Amino acid sequence: MSSIIESYNLGSIEVEITETDHPEKLQVVCNDGNFRSEFTVRTYEYKNYKRHMNQRIKTAYDEQYQDEEE
Repeated sequence: MSSIIESYNLGSIEVEITETDHPEKLQVVCNDGNFRSEFTVRTYEYKNYKRHMNQRIKTAYDEQYQDEEE
């Protein structure tokens, strides 16, 4: 089982960062109760561009809801 690096809420989106088998990659799991998404990021990106990553997550979820409304 992967160790949790960080867990936090981004508005209604629960974000969990965990280790992977690759030493330079982290798994990001996002869930707002309706949609679930997961992707990997390099450790460097997570440490240095977390704010940018969070903005991309929020934008992706907002777009998902806009697509459903159409």
